[in-house]
Order: sequence, then structure tokens, then C-alpha cells
Amino acid sequence: MAQDIPAGDAADGVPGPADPVRCIPGDEAKTPRQGTGLCLSGGGFRAMLFHAGVLWRLNEAGRLPGLDRISSVSGGSLTAGALARYWNALDFGGTGVAADFEALVVKPLRAMARRDIDIPAVLTGAALPATSIADRVTKAYRQHLFGDVTLHDLPVRPRFVFNATNLGSGVLMRFSRPFLADYRVGRVPDPTLPLAVAVAASSAFPPFLSPCTVDLTGENWITDPGNDLTGPEYRGRVRLTDGGVYDNLGLETVWKLYRTVLVSDGGGHLGAQADPHPDWPRQLLRVLDVVDNQVRALRKRQVIAALKSHERDGLYLGIRSQVADYHLEDPIPADPELTGRLAALPTRLAPLDDEQQDLLINWGYAICDTGLRRHQDGTLGRGTLPYPDRPLQR
Repeated sequence: MAQDIPAGDAADGVPGPADPVRCIPGDEAKTPRQGTGLCLSGGGFRAMLFHAGVLWRLNEAGRLPGLDRISSVSGGSLTAGALARYWNALDFGGTGVAADFEALVVKPLRAMARRDIDIPAVLTGAALPATSIADRVTKAYRQHLFGDVTLHDLPVRPRFVFNATNLGSGVLMRFSRPFLADYRVGRVPDPTLPLAVAVAASSAFPPFLSPCTVDLTGENWITDPGNDLTGPEYRGRVRLTDGGVYDNLGLETVWKLYRTVLVSDGGGHLGAQADPHPDWPRQLLRVLDVVDNQVRALRKRQVIAALKSHERDGLYLGIRSQVADYHLEDPIPADPELTGRLAALPTRLAPLDDEQQDLLINWGYAICDTGLRRHQDGTLGRGTLPYPDRPLQR
């Protein structure tokens, strides 16, 4: 079924979707095969909790065990990382529904969202000569969410892919259990890199949390056809920034592989500015927002055009979507004014109070419920908000 376009999510005259995707050898397909990939966008703690709500509804619908790949950037990598860490501990039983999903996945994410990560990391990393800002973020991730889990400890299926942008090559550096790879630099099989490092690289939002430097000097690099940056200067201390700089929907590593693509987009929105700041620090931040907005818009149009043309099956679930645009008879009520305020929360790794957390998770759950029942499974009954005391309406 073709997907309705949420208001403001597409424009007239959008061409058919292109495929600006480069695959790693052993991870490609001539045409999309049957299977499902889930993409989790960036957007700080706001996106992290919105994605948690989307996963909550997918779990209740029995859809998590059917996922073949989960690809993430930035704030989405925090959610994906928590799911990856506890995947093998989740009890799906015979129903495909993990009864312990909230306890194992959501609670640690909520605890993380109560912490102040970015400003302390910036202040400490800038003040101490022996550590960097990214080192402080990595330490916080390891301490509060991922422990000593490595990429090698992750499940074989679904494959979790954490995406960062390689400042040296200008393309994605992909972290996963079978390999870490950059299609220009090469591939390292069976990496034992800590999960906290991969997520810190994926969420090294510029300019303050970037770069995240990862020392890959001693790794066993494999050179594949097409690798054109294979010198030691590219395979040593690799400087990485947020994966959303290159692909802020986490779309690239699933697009050519799978017929069904689910996209959860908790990203920000560029508002108009009547009098942009002329000083270079604030101007730089504005420029970065403009670049991010354009990359997101292009990727979003690619997804929606493919869904409308039936080139792909799946869902686009945006934090700025509206349930009314899905034309479902009995959606979970959601006031656009309230959900708009949730979408406008800053893209930060800064504390969110319990009400904000409840509402963000509820909103991810509600829009996923709406999309699933409208476009994927009309037999599903309407879900119940995880936190019913926080309705999405005033």
C-alpha cells in the first residue's frame, strides 16, 4: 500500500528515488531482497526517547524479531545501542513479544536521559589536556548505558550498524559485528571495539562534541575493490564526526539491501531567522543547521517517493508527522500543538524531566501505532499508550 505523505514532508514535482548508496563487499544486493531494515535518525535525547516509543509499539506488534538490520546515527544510536546490548537477554517467548522490553531497554534509556552529558563533557574535555570532549562522552556512555560490551558481543541477527562520518574520507564509517568499514578506506573484520566508542563516534555532533578520534592503527585492514584511500594516514587515527552529517536518517546501510524499510525520524527542524547572527560562532551553528536540514529533506523525499511509487514497502514515522495525515479511522489522539512542542525540544544530550520523557515515548508509540495499522497490518487493534497518565492532548 502506498503511504500517505504527511503534511510538509514532501513537495510537488519530487523525482523518483535515486540510490546514492555505496555498498561494502559481502554486504550488497543487485536488487532489494525480502527483509526489513529499521533506520533510527539523530536528534539527541529527544530522538532517543521518540525511537524508544517506536520500538515499544513494534515490540507489542511482534515485529522486532522480524528485523534483519537496524541502522542508526547520533541519538538513534543510543536507542539502537541499548537494544543491541540487551537483545540476547530479551525473552520473546513463542509470541515474538518481549515482555521484559521496558525493563531491559526503556529504563536504561530513561536513566540516561536524566543525565547532563554534553556540557560537562565540553567543559571537562576542554579543560583537561589528557582527555578530549569525545573521550568524556564515551566514558559517560560506558558508565551509564553500555558497560564493557564490544561490537563482537552484539547479536548476529538483527545486524546493528552504527554510522559515523569519516572526516578523512568524507563518507560513512560503519561499525557492526562482522566488520567496521569505509568504502574508500577499507574494512576491518570482526572488530572488538567497545560499543560505547562506536556510539560516541556516531553521536559526535559538530562542532562541540566532534571529532571522535578512534585509533585503528593496529587493526587487520582488508583492501577491497574500489578502496582508493588505503595508506596508513587513513588507517591509523581516524577522526570521526556525527553520522547524521552524511546521512541523518541512517538510511544508506539498508536502502539497497531490503524491500521493507522502516524509518523513525526524531530529527530537528530548521526554523526561519529574520536576523541571522553575524558573528562567526553563531553563524557557523546556523550554517550547520542549514546543511543538516537539507540532507534530511533529501533523504526524507527519497523514502517517501519510494513508498508512494511502491519501489519500497515500509513506513516513514516522523516526530513532526500528524496522525490526521494517515487517514486512520481510530488513531490514538495526538494534539499537533503538543507534538509540535515535543519536536521542537533542543537537540541536546541534556536532562529531560519525567513528563517530557513520558510524552516523547508516548508520541513515538502513537505515530508507530498509526502507521502500522494504516499501512502494514489492518488487523492490529489500537495500542494503549505506555504512560496513559500522559495523554498526547490537552
